[in-house]
Amino acid sequence: MPKAKRKSHGAGAGDSTPYSKPSSKADAAHSIFKMNKDLGQHILKNPGVASAIVAKANLKQSDHVLEVGPGTGNLTVLILKEAKSVTAVEMDPRMAAELTKRVQGKPEEKRLKILLGDVIKTQLPHFDVCISNTPYQISSPLVFKLLSLPQPPRSCVLMFQREFALRLFAQPGSKLYSRLSVNVQMWAKVTHVMKVGKNNFNPPPMVESNVVRIEPKFPRPQISYEEWDGLLRICFNRKNKTLRANFVGTTVVLDMLERNYRLWCSQNDIPVDDSPMGDGEGEAEDMDVDTMEDDDEFNGFSEPDEDDELPDFFKQAQAEQAARRQKGSGRKKRGRVYELVREKVRKVLEDVTDLADKRAQKCEEGDFLKLLYAFNQEGIHFS
Repeated sequence: MPKAKRKSHGAGAGDSTPYSKPSSKADAAHSIFKMNKDLGQHILKNPGVASAIVAKANLKQSDHVLEVGPGTGNLTVLILKEAKSVTAVEMDPRMAAELTKRVQGKPEEKRLKILLGDVIKTQLPHFDVCISNTPYQISSPLVFKLLSLPQPPRSCVLMFQREFALRLFAQPGSKLYSRLSVNVQMWAKVTHVMKVGKNNFNPPPMVESNVVRIEPKFPRPQISYEEWDGLLRICFNRKNKTLRANFVGTTVVLDMLERNYRLWCSQNDIPVDDSPMGDGEGEAEDMDVDTMEDDDEFNGFSEPDEDDELPDFFKQAQAEQAARRQKGSGRKKRGRVYELVREKVRKVLEDVTDLADKRAQKCEEGDFLKLLYAFNQEGIHFS
């Protein structure tokens, strides 16, 4: 009688755990465990590229370096040779364990601090330089976080998906010109470092990569980052539409500006006429606002720029609008403050800046600065 086949204790073909054995010898040669695609894990395996990235960072022996997504530490060990200390922020506990093991018992161990978690939500310590093989899905949030730090780093050497990197250099009028382009070029100098082919990673990504250097300007421009970014969010929410359509053609934006104007008036002891509009007063204008260029809108809300997330005030307004529909209530009743704010917005766009018919994709940095100054002079704020 033949012996019954014993069940293997190893990982079978159907085992999907992170530590399951590779399915082939080729996989075994290049992988200690399965990469998490949801976290954008593509380990830089070319030592030449890793050395070039660290060299381009121009590190000093006194530098504290932030590394985002260190993985197994191919970049980290090279950075530790050139800098005083490294703070590595890693989402995957397995990667953090591998990195810890790599420096365990070595002099570098005391100069490496590993923070386990999401870098976008993590309170970062002071650092001089940021180096990152950036997970592609956090590229935009990471750049905005670095730019908005109270004490920005001296420089950031970051690897991005090629198309995203090209957005950093994009100029007015080009297809890739976006809120990201304006923000980065306003707050920092951006230079291209190198191209990195997908075969330099394990596993290879679907796209090519570029390394860029972002050097925040010093001194920083003397404007509020929150105000500046708030203005750009509105302008680029529909970057191919006119600024008039983005501001006056969307009631959600006017509602947000009205709330901000009320707050500004209360802080500056400015009285406001809070009485409701009379019968028939302002109705024709409201109709124009809600139907204006509606080919790009759905239920009063526009599609956001592909490079940006939907602003918070749009999300809040969507929820409020859905609640009103469930209750069967009609259009929100507008007051005199709303009409005052709309007139101020019209005045800035048409009379003061003459930018009403211009599109955000064609506007230069100076145009946005002119807009922000004119709006603030009228008591209109974006943060």
